[in-house]
Amino acid sequence: MKDTNSEPGLLIACLHFFSQVTLMPEEAEDMWHTYNLLQVGDSLRASTIRKVQTESPTGSVGSSRVRTTLTLSVTTIDFDSQACQLRVKGTNLEENQYVKMGAYHTIELELNRKFTLAKKSWDSVVLDRIEQACDATQKADVAAVVMQEGLANLVLVTPAMTLLRAKVEVTIPRKRRGSCTQHEKALERFYEAVMQAILRHINFDVVKCILVASPGFVKDQFITYLFKEAVRQDNKILLENRPKFMLVHSSSGHKYSLKEILSDPTVTSRLSDTKAAGEVKALEDFYKMLQHEPDRAFYGLAHVEKAADALAIDTLLISDKLFRHQDVTTRNRYVRLVDSVRDNGGGNVRIFSSLHVSGEQLTQLCGVAAILRFPIADLSEAEDDSSSDDD
Repeated sequence: MKDTNSEPGLLIACLHFFSQVTLMPEEAEDMWHTYNLLQVGDSLRASTIRKVQTESPTGSVGSSRVRTTLTLSVTTIDFDSQACQLRVKGTNLEENQYVKMGAYHTIELELNRKFTLAKKSWDSVVLDRIEQACDATQKADVAAVVMQEGLANLVLVTPAMTLLRAKVEVTIPRKRRGSCTQHEKALERFYEAVMQAILRHINFDVVKCILVASPGFVKDQFITYLFKEAVRQDNKILLENRPKFMLVHSSSGHKYSLKEILSDPTVTSRLSDTKAAGEVKALEDFYKMLQHEPDRAFYGLAHVEKAADALAIDTLLISDKLFRHQDVTTRNRYVRLVDSVRDNGGGNVRIFSSLHVSGEQLTQLCGVAAILRFPIADLSEAEDDSSSDDD
């Protein structure tokens, strides 16, 4: 994402005084950032296509598609996570020759086309999101091939989301006594398809590490095939980037095994500077604390808020899904919690992407959890006691 007016730091400062910002999405992930910036009631100005009816001098009516720039009051936001497409529906705020005031229109935001977003207020979570989106260093620097015999999922891990780029499925017949020909030919077709997916979807200029994970020896056999073919075909891209490939064990070839892979100590040490690995480690730390010292691991908004009031939070884990809540009062409650932990307690705040496997798991804990500096007695017991006293 690029701010078309200024550097990110200057942009954040300016937004405290001005109500709008002009941005330009440069890649698919920027659409996810934009989705998290938009709220119902915002004003969005962008170029769009509108179907208009025209009447000729003879009275015949026809239709044509014209490009125009509209300013909408946002009413509906729709994001397709697989295609990374963002559609915004709203009512027109500025009448022009094609669209009347108050008419409904849907804008599909496009890559490399500027849009202007205006808000009544810019809170700290939105400002952090813009700063993250405009930071050129935060890009997809990890890829993973999670596989088992006949199944492979190729995933790109960015700071904001996990993108499934290819799914390879090939039926592998069983080995037969005295003949393995069909089995070996099917495996070769499978490995070839995975190899082509890697070449098609991984940008080796950006990606720093490619994790290849599987149960058993599937990963080892695939890597042997991959570089044997690279030598035979004189594929310099693969040969030059061989050090980036890292073999890891996983329990299956399904996408959900990615959390298990990113939790592996050998992987976390190599990926220590990535946001995704940091989120996985923070969630692992929370579960360990919940198991061994439950009075220092809280989840659920009410309990976490009380821990924040006591300045007890060391690390706050919160899903970005909560900041997309359409009720302004509820959303502001989550923003105040984040600001409270940062400003008063000096705690660490980790905003999890709901498109990461770790974010999906955090959502199962109501989307908010906290690791405390010191134990606090179980609040549910205290609430039960107070309710019984009232009775």
